[in-house]
Amino acid sequence: MIPRSAHLDRLTKGLPQVPVLARLGARQVGKTTLARQLATTWHGPVRHFDCEDPDDQARLADPAFVLRPLTGLVILDEIQMRPDIFPLLRVLADRANVPARFLILGSAAPELLRHAAETLAGRVVFQELDGLGLDELTTAGDLPELTANWLDTRWLRGGFPRALLARDLAASRAWRDAFIRTYLERDLPQLGINLPALSLRRFWTMLAHYHGQTWNSSELARSLGVSDKTVGRYLDILEGTYMAYRLLPWHTNLGKREVKAPKVYLSDTGILHSLLGIGDVENLRAHPKCGASWEGLMVREIIRRSGARRDEAFFWGVHTGAELDLLIVKDGKRVGFEVKLSSSPKVTAAMRSARDVLGLEQLYVICHGEGAPWPLSEGITAVPASAIDVALE
Repeated sequence: MIPRSAHLDRLTKGLPQVPVLARLGARQVGKTTLARQLATTWHGPVRHFDCEDPDDQARLADPAFVLRPLTGLVILDEIQMRPDIFPLLRVLADRANVPARFLILGSAAPELLRHAAETLAGRVVFQELDGLGLDELTTAGDLPELTANWLDTRWLRGGFPRALLARDLAASRAWRDAFIRTYLERDLPQLGINLPALSLRRFWTMLAHYHGQTWNSSELARSLGVSDKTVGRYLDILEGTYMAYRLLPWHTNLGKREVKAPKVYLSDTGILHSLLGIGDVENLRAHPKCGASWEGLMVREIIRRSGARRDEAFFWGVHTGAELDLLIVKDGKRVGFEVKLSSSPKVTAAMRSARDVLGLEQLYVICHGEGAPWPLSEGITAVPASAIDVALE
């Protein structure tokens, strides 16, 4: 098991500030493990309820009777299974002296957990948990599950702990294939999303082939033989359950023909590779989506480690060809990131154009490999993937 110290620290600091803290993320990404780690360090009583466990479901048949007298830390796992508890949490959160802090874990975004977003407004803070990051692997010490080439292993297998730390590649692929089936056949119906599993699987696979491209609902709808509204709903579902994400476009006021549609990515490269039928690193490097896969991994990693909100992270592009993979606009600063799979990237005209047009304080070219950053040109620096923190200081 890889200790996730930074996430544990956020929980430890966040819980005393609010009566309810929601830690959200995809299934099997490590939310329960993190909550158990927190429980071992919590000073005071701790109660853990799993809303999917039949025994805990029985205990929570009358949630007010069970939860009202509890003190200390109360963990409610897979809270999306019990939306009826949210109104009660509002009442319990408003009590004087706050006798209990509630940590709720869920596998759906606030947009899907409308009860939490609406009922607990002003009483809850949302935190997201992503897959294992590159920084977590470099500080994990020696792990037999990871080869010496830990960067490519993380890229190929993805960030789900059981997929990444599986005993071999075959076991990792088997876990990811089972995850995809379970997500479609069990997880979505439990959220009340009743769609044909085959239809959503086809859309998900097609979206994998569009990974890293701008969203074109009409093209996808024609390919699937459905309406634009239907494919839009499919994307909302994948994004709301942390299987996909959209990167919004940045608009300037220069009158250029800028790209207005968002870019779409699958959230986890391991799931992406399973849907594309990519088996190993050799297959990955020969695949047409290799560059887009690397881009998605790095963009996700930079956004997570920068702490940028959805409204602080963008891409930029114009129809004449100039573009920037990622623009972070935060604290009055604009910092650009271009992602290259090469280990020895070169400055391009598009990089210079993005730097000048967007008024970037710095442009970092994130490349493959390890080592220290080096300057490429004025205001443009090459940064190996293992040194991303240098670009975020």
